[in-house]
Amino acid sequence: METSLKSVARSLPHSVKRWQLNGTDYEPQPVQTLRPSAPGAADTRFSCWTPLVNKPSNQQLFEERISLLLHWFDLWTDRQRKHLLQTLLTRCTKSQLKHCRDWLIETLPVTRVDFTSVLPRFLSLYVMSFLNPRDLCSAAKVSWHWRILAEQDCLWAGRCVRRGWFLPYCPGEKEYGAWKSHYVACVSTLDRLTPREAAERYGTLNQPTAGPTEEEEEREKERTIRRIIRERLQEEKRLRLTSRRAWGSSVQPGGARRGCAQRETSSAGVTFTSGSASFCLSLNKEKYISPDLSLERTQISSSASDRVNKSYGALFSCRPSPLETFSTVRQSNPVLLLLLSNRIPAYELVLSGVKADVVVVLYDHRGTLPALLAQTERALGGQRAQRLGLLAPGRTEEIHLLHNISLSEKTVLTPDHREFWEKLCGCVVLPEEGGGVDIFSPLAASAPGVSLIQTLSTLTGLEVSTPTGLATGSFQNILSEWSGSSVRACVSNRRVCEEEAGAPALRYVCQSALQGWCRQAQWMEDVLGDLRCLLGPRLHRLSLEARGRALGHFLWERVCLQELCVSKDLAEALTDGLTALTRQEDSVSDAQMRPLEFLSVFLARRSEEKEGREADGEGAVGHGGHAFLLTERRPGAELPQIVLDWREASVRELYHSEGLYLSRLGAVLKVYHEPLTAALHSNRAILSYAHIHMVLSPVSQILELNRVFQLELEARLERWGAEQCVGDVCVKLCSKLRVYTNYLNNYPTAICTIDKCRELNPAFRAFLKRADRTLATHMLSLQELLLCPVWRVEEYVTLLHTLSLHTPPGHPDHTHLSSALNTLLRYRQFIQKLKGNSERDRLMEDTRKMIQGCPNLCEGNRQLIMTQDAALLRSPDENIPDSLRTYEEVSDVGLFLFNDALVLTRRSVCHSPFTLSHQSSHTFLASVALASLDVREITRTRYVYHAFVLVGPSRSWTCTTERGEERERFLSALRLAIHTAVTGQQRQDL
Repeated sequence: METSLKSVARSLPHSVKRWQLNGTDYEPQPVQTLRPSAPGAADTRFSCWTPLVNKPSNQQLFEERISLLLHWFDLWTDRQRKHLLQTLLTRCTKSQLKHCRDWLIETLPVTRVDFTSVLPRFLSLYVMSFLNPRDLCSAAKVSWHWRILAEQDCLWAGRCVRRGWFLPYCPGEKEYGAWKSHYVACVSTLDRLTPREAAERYGTLNQPTAGPTEEEEEREKERTIRRIIRERLQEEKRLRLTSRRAWGSSVQPGGARRGCAQRETSSAGVTFTSGSASFCLSLNKEKYISPDLSLERTQISSSASDRVNKSYGALFSCRPSPLETFSTVRQSNPVLLLLLSNRIPAYELVLSGVKADVVVVLYDHRGTLPALLAQTERALGGQRAQRLGLLAPGRTEEIHLLHNISLSEKTVLTPDHREFWEKLCGCVVLPEEGGGVDIFSPLAASAPGVSLIQTLSTLTGLEVSTPTGLATGSFQNILSEWSGSSVRACVSNRRVCEEEAGAPALRYVCQSALQGWCRQAQWMEDVLGDLRCLLGPRLHRLSLEARGRALGHFLWERVCLQELCVSKDLAEALTDGLTALTRQEDSVSDAQMRPLEFLSVFLARRSEEKEGREADGEGAVGHGGHAFLLTERRPGAELPQIVLDWREASVRELYHSEGLYLSRLGAVLKVYHEPLTAALHSNRAILSYAHIHMVLSPVSQILELNRVFQLELEARLERWGAEQCVGDVCVKLCSKLRVYTNYLNNYPTAICTIDKCRELNPAFRAFLKRADRTLATHMLSLQELLLCPVWRVEEYVTLLHTLSLHTPPGHPDHTHLSSALNTLLRYRQFIQKLKGNSERDRLMEDTRKMIQGCPNLCEGNRQLIMTQDAALLRSPDENIPDSLRTYEEVSDVGLFLFNDALVLTRRSVCHSPFTLSHQSSHTFLASVALASLDVREITRTRYVYHAFVLVGPSRSWTCTTERGEERERFLSALRLAIHTAVTGQQRQDL
């Protein structure tokens, strides 16, 4: 049977090749059909099916088809073979592909591979660090990738530094290969000697030289090169800082700024020195004229100090030209230094009037003392200041230098303040050369302030000068007498000579700009605050409001329009005189040609007729108590000046400001309360009785109380003497401050009621439009008039501080004044607490509305400390060392720092088409409790700047800011808040 099958197979061609025989003369011979001898056998010849039951037949058929496929594979081209392999691999499973991979690796093992494409970047650089410079240069020729790696600065900087070859500039961000080029340039300039030349010059090992060895000479040469490079870098830095023109300074080629006259001021006569603790008054005045400066300019270091940092960094980012390097620009004389807080209202007006020889440091109120000191040192650039000026928010007993950092008698000797003032005053020249400190807060108007001045003078060894505070209003105490100057006044004039008042302040700021700012700073701050938020549409309306306020201040405080308006007799006399003038028909020529003479004769006759019925002076003034107020403001009058005591000047200032305060409160009743009440009684109600009573009735109670206070002051002034007392009057007023307390507690409700009625009641809106900002309301609105009691309490404290300071302890009035002052100080703290709570609630509500999806923020005593815009970073590999790790910006984030938590938001910026404006929106991202938060700074590298890591309980965030100052300010505030939160939690646990 087996032989028969073989014969049949030999008699026939291959079954698969039958298609090749079609169309030929080949005819197959008939073959006898073979039947299987065993059950279950299957025929496999010319079969298109695979027997699955019979395993031997299945294996036989598989081997036949494998041999057939291999026979075909041998006949195909290379392209056909590759196509077949690709088709087969695409139809394989993962296990089959892994089998192919293992078989290929075993058959063709990998013997050569580019390690730079397999290993991480830092490992490739570590391997290349073992090569010498020649091998590194050879490796750079392999490929572009190898060249980039072989020219990295980390491979060449160490080789250059070890040989004393320092790069004279700082490479840019996108510049690489600078250290390699510097190494090649230094090597190319070396002297090459043959062995014979070297032996002749330096000798051989068998013939030691008598002079220094080669190694010692090389070390000396390296030290010399390093010293020269350091000196040149310091010289370039100093020249750059002294020769560049500051931003915002209009310097003429001649060296003087336009519009700036020669500085001439009077120095104060009272000095506080380290060896004397006495406070003495002197009438001597000295004129001081500053010497001509070789270069006058203004250097302003503000919140935009990143420009200064960029200019400073440019010193090391490019090679200076020879002209810049060898410039001989100098400032031969010391300049004046002015520290200006950005919390000062309308500080832009002060900056606009700064003189040419003043260096201004505009610092952020949210910063720290070390940051302020560093900013001051950068602004001075190594030179010393003639005098130091400080303009920051403050009162008669303390100065709010920074946020939550106040300078007072209790805090001046703390380690932080002590170190700050010692280093700061180290930048000022000695007192023998005219050095001193000018503080723009009225510290000399109170006993705690005088003690602070003495302590500060002892600590710094410099003369300290401050205003006396003998003025009321918005920062007008700066224009008053400063500590040491005399009190020059007139019996009928409350104003001091403006040419001599505020003389130390005029060293820094021009007189016109300073006077305008001092009188209108608070109003201007409101205007500028609105302008910073809404530019454009409201500009016209706000400018009208500002001009109206200035006009109201002039008409009511300078011209005293209230006295002229209320004089009915004068109005009637002028009306009768004009009527008589028009009725003169007989003597037309005399009456019309000389109308002024006619009116004078008519008024004289009318005065003679009423002389017997009127009291002395009543017809001329209208109110006897205000006679001297009208007399003092007559233009062109020659006022004799005599020396008065401080107590009388302070009491007269108190009386005058009380009259202005009462006129404003009276305007509330006359312009608002009376018309609204009359409309209510005539059945044409504009507001209901409940609303009128809630908003305006408390003002009448305050007005009644203060009218009694003014009358008592007037009576004491009429009988003024050396032993006259006003302290009991002040104590009586302080005993009735419950009226003010009820008013202040009702004040937020009254403001909300006005806004609600104005929105829902058109008649009340029209009434406010007619009544607000008129001459009768002193050009103020109803909301601004209702704020007058709050301002008045602060003025009471300032005036009583001055009055108490100049009242001797043995005076009978000293005890009452001290009692009244302490009561008002406690009451001022109560007002500040109310204002702080209101501001905190408003800020928290605005923050909640700003952040989309934000949870409730008004919990407990939570307060918003600061906000910071940053960018969120992400590193591709966290296992890479920090010095070689790269980062990519993922998104913009907002950091909201509270006193107990840190809220992170995703910040989106949307720009408006066809305009330069944009809006930012915040979406809640995460919040972390400060007690469980940790912060870590990231060292500056070529790949990341100003970065830090916030580590929370479950995850961490890597953030970066645009400027280094922003990171320092935020991290200092964050660390302080974390420390406070952890300390508070520990106390609660105990």
